Amino acid sequence: MGDKEAETESGYRVVYKKYWQDIKKRDPAEITAVRAVSYSSDTHQFNVIFFDEEYIADSVNETICRKADGHVPDVVATIVILNYLAYAQPLPESSPRWVSVKEIPGGMIFYAAFHKTAISVVIEAFGHQVGRLMTAARSLGGQAGPFGDTSVVFRAFPEVPLCVIVWEGDDEVKANATILYDPSIEFLLQSAICIDLGIYLAAQLKRLNNHS
Repeated sequence: MGDKEAETESGYRVVYKKYWQDIKKRDPAEITAVRAVSYSSDTHQFNVIFFDEEYIADSVNETICRKADGHVPDVVATIVILNYLAYAQPLPESSPRWVSVKEIPGGMIFYAAFHKTAISVVIEAFGHQVGRLMTAARSLGGQAGPFGDTSVVFRAFPEVPLCVIVWEGDDEVKANATILYDPSIEFLLQSAICIDLGIYLAAQLKRLNNHS
């Protein structure tokens, strides 16, 4: 592991610990009242749906695993799930619409990195084979969307939609893509975690495409 990777992993460990501390300070009923999750007072575990799969967040052992097989999600997914619980607050009324990362408060700061690590990954994987996007998306619960040459709507959490859009390229037209969020995301996840969520989704789609 290089110095930068070690530094990043260390940073995630600090965030991981902080989010668990924040979650454990709260009454679980406060979280379940404003999030599409359940909580067992017997086991001290939250049940969380993340990209169409059920995960168990154990407050005693400070662990997260997939209910079906005990699989431990990667560090980015873990941080996103923890932030979703720790940052739980009531949602204001809003009309459904889509916004880019640039329109999320604080998102403009991260856009260059987001384009490099999320949007470019989608373009590379699907920009010249848009038909494969839906195939890769099914494993994550994706549903066909109305935009671009191909688009897919995902539910990262039941109340957190994302939309991946791809415009196919050819010899004359450059391929393009984007990842859009519902504007309510700013009340559901912190800005930096919104970015991590998009990066995670792009990486999972690339992985599924490579294995299909």
